[in-house]
Amino acid sequence: MTRAKYLAAAAIGLATATASPAFAQEKTDFSIAWSIYVGWMPWGYLDESGIMDKWAEKYGITVDIVQINDYVESINQYTAGAFDGVSATNMDTLSIPAGGGVDTTALIIGDFSNGNDAVIASGDTTLEDLAGTSVNLVELSVSHYLLARALDTVGLSERDLAGIVNTSDADMIAAFASDDVDTVVTWNPLVSEILASNPDATTLFDSSQIPGEILDLMVVNTETLDANPDFGRALVGAWYEVMGLMAAGDEEVLTAMAEASGTDLAGYQSQLDATEMFYAPADGVAQAKSAELPDTMVNIAEFLFDKGILGVGAPSADFIGIEYPDGTITGDEGNVKFRFDASFMQMAAEGDL
Repeated sequence: MTRAKYLAAAAIGLATATASPAFAQEKTDFSIAWSIYVGWMPWGYLDESGIMDKWAEKYGITVDIVQINDYVESINQYTAGAFDGVSATNMDTLSIPAGGGVDTTALIIGDFSNGNDAVIASGDTTLEDLAGTSVNLVELSVSHYLLARALDTVGLSERDLAGIVNTSDADMIAAFASDDVDTVVTWNPLVSEILASNPDATTLFDSSQIPGEILDLMVVNTETLDANPDFGRALVGAWYEVMGLMAAGDEEVLTAMAEASGTDLAGYQSQLDATEMFYAPADGVAQAKSAELPDTMVNIAEFLFDKGILGVGAPSADFIGIEYPDGTITGDEGNVKFRFDASFMQMAAEGDL
């Protein structure tokens, strides 16, 4: 299983329609949602192991951690107010909750895809050879974004293709094995399975060539976080305790995550190898403060606007303001709905939790 990184305009419409503004206030009971993906498996482990309960008790709160099998549905439910936080990519956070008007903060930057996402073709094909051909992928997804970035490196765009064939992740392996499909864009574990079962398959481009662009986050409602900073402290404290165990190579912990994700230790390790995990909080802080992040988010906003999924009725790619740790903003300063906050990760780095 893996994160289902697909989007649809209907999902955004649903999120916008069901989201209603609420006055955030101090409280003691919180809930977050997560879905299966290599970089988010720690949320399941810290729940099952009791590590989350320990950190929540330290701050006199409770945190309910709920696994949602449908990735987009988990974000929709968060946007509608059913959860205080959710695991999501930077792209999907911008398009769904932020685009739906829910002020959202990236509390933890857990990793970036470093090869988990790839453009795969048959034979001796090159990126330039994709001109005039069709490409199969999950439309309006991180895969779609990866293809756009890949084509850009050789001076092409989606307009130069014969077309995009929207293909379910469940059908991707069979599609590539058919005579009608020459190129697919997908993510692990599908990437590994396609490459292993098709000797003539070639990786034309993967996410390691755009490091730091596909970020996996834990995002939370900004108003809830502002009113309840202990909620943020508990989440961050629990997260980095598990990161310490993973960094130390604790096989019991890693095996538990592997089995929960439907693979074995070797399979999970191979996925981790294609993921730049930020085990140390200082690394998450550095990513949040990187000079490249604003440019990345501007590129993503432009991609989403071009596809018509940057919020309902967005007049331009600058529709949503995105704030960074130093206070700078890209997009509309009067409509800031996405914030990268490094302060809680910094507390963890300094041992202040």
